[in-house]
Amino acid sequence: MSQPQPVTVLVVDDHPIFRAGMATVLGDLPGVTVVGEASDGAEAVAAAARLLPHIVLMDLRMPGVGGLEATARITTVHPEVAVVVLTMDEDDDSVFAALRAGACGYLLKEADGADVHRALLGAARGEAVFGPRIAQRVLAHFASPHAARDTLPFPQLTDRERQILDLLSRGLDNTSIARHLSLSEKTVRNRVSDVLAKLRARTRAEAVALARDAGLGLP
Repeated sequence: MSQPQPVTVLVVDDHPIFRAGMATVLGDLPGVTVVGEASDGAEAVAAAARLLPHIVLMDLRMPGVGGLEATARITTVHPEVAVVVLTMDEDDDSVFAALRAGACGYLLKEADGADVHRALLGAARGEAVFGPRIAQRVLAHFASPHAARDTLPFPQLTDRERQILDLLSRGLDNTSIARHLSLSEKTVRNRVSDVLAKLRARTRAEAVALARDAGLGLP
C-alpha cells in the first residue's frame, strides 16, 4: 500500500529565529514536510507561486507587505493553497480580517506542536482550523444577535462609507469613486470627510492604512 503524500508547508515569519525553530518543529512532525521559508509577505507570495505548498503558515505583522495582504493575494491566485495564520494577535479585528482575506485557520504562537500538527492536517483536508481560545471567541461572536453587523470592519461606518473606504484603499481618487458609485464628487468628498472623522484619521493615507489592516482594499 502506497504511503500518503506529506502535507507540504511554507513557513512565513519575519523573525528568523522563530521561523527557523518552527521549520525544525514542523519538519519533525509525521506527515509534514517544510518546503520553504519566507521573511515577509512579498516573499511569501512569490514562494507560494513557485512551490505551491498545501499550507502557508502565515504571520500577520511583518514589514512591507503584511500577512493580510499576502493571504489575500495567495488565496485569490492559488485557491488550492490553504493559509493558516500563526500570530500573537488574538483580538477580534485581526481574526476576522484574516478570515475575510481568505485564511482557513487561525492559531496563536503559544500553540504547542500537537495543536499545530492537527491544524495543518485539518487544513490540508479542507477544514477550518482554530486554536482553542480563538474557536471559543469565534463561536461566541457568531452566537451574538449583533454578529452579522459586528463582523463587518468598522461597524461605526455606514455601508456606503465602508464601500467608499474600500475603494479608497484600492487607490481610487474622488473622481473615480464618484463614477464607480454614480455619485457626485461633492457627495464623495463629504463622505470621505465623514469617514476620516469616524476613524479619527488625520489624512486619507492614514485611513487607507487602517482599512488595509482590517482587510479592506485587498484583492
